[in-house]
Amino acid sequence: MGGQACVLYGAAEFSRDIDFAILASAANARALRGALADLEAEVVAVPPFELRYLRRGHAVHFRCRHPEAAGFRVDVMSRLRGVAPFPELWRRRTTVTVGRGLAFDLLSLPDLVQAKKTQRDKDWPMIRRLVEASYFESRAHARRTHVDFWLRELRTPELLIAVGGEHPAACRRMARSRPLLLAVASGDRESVEALLDAEERSEREADRAYWLPLRRELEELRRRR
Repeated sequence: MGGQACVLYGAAEFSRDIDFAILASAANARALRGALADLEAEVVAVPPFELRYLRRGHAVHFRCRHPEAAGFRVDVMSRLRGVAPFPELWRRRTTVTVGRGLAFDLLSLPDLVQAKKTQRDKDWPMIRRLVEASYFESRAHARRTHVDFWLRELRTPELLIAVGGEHPAACRRMARSRPLLLAVASGDRESVEALLDAEERSEREADRAYWLPLRRELEELRRRR
């Protein structure tokens, strides 16, 4: 669900860790503990690896000690801000096969983009690259789902205006959930750019508000430790 997923979607990002979204169940936790034991992975920082923290929305961080993965970090979450519950994520996942049949289950592209809407500076250029990659890969055979996704998530003014011009009815329909598309329909690039900036600021603030109580919990855990 993180940088490695972005690589597999064609929006390359250098990453020295791997992020997983998992189902927070007892059986799944046992299976994950076994895999982490093979990697000689240890919890770093807080919280500890307990389902209650995953269900609250915390991430649990591990550092691998096995010689073939020494220093590599594994981050595990179960609940993500603004993203559907895990069973729904799993139903609409994307499976990518590389090499000799090695399969990776990824968050669907729309879910990955939504998960990337954080307060971190590095995530917003990645959102832009992910959606641009989708546009350039699929524009020649675009379906309604593609067009709706681009109108909902594109962050490149020129491409947004181009898609809106090619699909005016869809642009008007999607403007109900993304009002900046009204400016897209008018072709006003400067207004679109300003509204994209405002949209990003709003999402960053929502992410800060979401993490505030969770950060307080982490501070209390550190104090107790």
